[in-house]
Amino acid sequence: MEKKTHFVRRDSPPREVSSVSLVLLLVAVLLVNAFLYLYLNKFYGSSGLAETDPSLCPFGYFKLGTVKNCTPWLSCEAINREVRKLKCVGEGAVKKVFLSEWKENKVVLSQLTTSELKEDFLHGLEMLKALQSKHVVRLLGYCEQQFTILTEYHPLGSLRGLNETLHIPKYRGMNTWHRRLMLAIDYVSIIRYLHSSPLGTLVMCDSNDLDKVLSQYLLTSDFHVLVNDLDALPLVNKSAGRLVKCGHRELQGEFVAPEQRWPYGEEVPFEDDLMPAYDEKTDIWKIPDVSNFFLGHVEGSDIVRLHLFDIHAACKKEDPAERPSAQEVLDTYRKVLTLLIREAAMPGSREML
Repeated sequence: MEKKTHFVRRDSPPREVSSVSLVLLLVAVLLVNAFLYLYLNKFYGSSGLAETDPSLCPFGYFKLGTVKNCTPWLSCEAINREVRKLKCVGEGAVKKVFLSEWKENKVVLSQLTTSELKEDFLHGLEMLKALQSKHVVRLLGYCEQQFTILTEYHPLGSLRGLNETLHIPKYRGMNTWHRRLMLAIDYVSIIRYLHSSPLGTLVMCDSNDLDKVLSQYLLTSDFHVLVNDLDALPLVNKSAGRLVKCGHRELQGEFVAPEQRWPYGEEVPFEDDLMPAYDEKTDIWKIPDVSNFFLGHVEGSDIVRLHLFDIHAACKKEDPAERPSAQEVLDTYRKVLTLLIREAAMPGSREML
C-alpha cells in the first residue's frame, strides 16, 4: 500500500504578527518623536524662550559674513571713511535706504529723509540698539549727528516679495506648507519678543495694512524672518496706566483692530484727543491676516489653516482682553507644526494604533 503524504498548512499565529507590527510601529513613533525634538530644538531652543543668537557679539559689536572676530559698531568717522554708497533701493516717510559696501561686504545705509521726523528716526535707532537679538536685523554702526544707520544686507528684501521669491527656480523647493508655517512662526515669535522685550511691552504700530506690515520685516537667505523697522514702537505699561495710540490720524479698515477705529460714528468728526488709547492686543488681532499671507495657497496650507482655526478665531475677539497672548499663539503654532510633521512622517499611524 502506498502511503499518502499529508501536507499540513501551518500559519503563524495572528497575535504574534500583530505584536511584532505594534513593536515596530512604536519604535518608528519614538524615532519620529526624537527627530522632531531635535529638529524643533534647532529652531526654538529647548525652552522655547531663548532670544539670544549664539553668533551675536557682545553689546556694541557685530560679526559679518565669514569673519570670526567681533567688530565694534562703526562710528561716524568709520562710516564716512569706509562705507561706499552704491545705489538707492528704497525710501519711506522716515528713511532713505542705500545699498552700500563696507570692506567688500554689501550693507544697508539708512539716512533721515526730513528733519521733521528726526525724533522717529532716533527712536528707531534706540530700539535697534536695545533690541539686538535673533529677531532683529543686525546693527553695524550709526551716526546720530548725521542721522545715519548701518545694518546688515539681506538680498531677498522685505516680506512683500515673498511669493515672487518662492517662484524663482532656486527657491521653489521652499514653497511648501511646512516652510511657510515656519515663516509664520518666526513672525509670531517676533511679536512675542516685542511684547516681552527687555524694555517692556512694545506695540508694532507701523501695521495699519498688510502691505505696511510686510514692509517692516526682512526675509533672510536661509528663510527666516527679521524685524527691520522699529521707528514706531511705543511702550505699554498697564500697571502704570500707560496705553498707546498708533499715530494721530483716524485708522480705518478691517485689518486694524476694532479698538483702533473711531468709536463715535460718522456723525462725530475725528479728534485725536477723544480717541481712546489701547494696548498690545492690537498686534494679536492682525496675526491671522499676516499668517494667511504666509501660508499662501500651496498643497497642505488649507489643512494648516484648519488646525489654526480656533486660535485665529480667538485672535479676532472684539474684546482685546479675550484675545490670547502672543506666547499662547506661538505655543499653538508650534504644536500644530509638530503634529503635522508627525502625521506626515507616519501616515496612517493613528489607524494602526
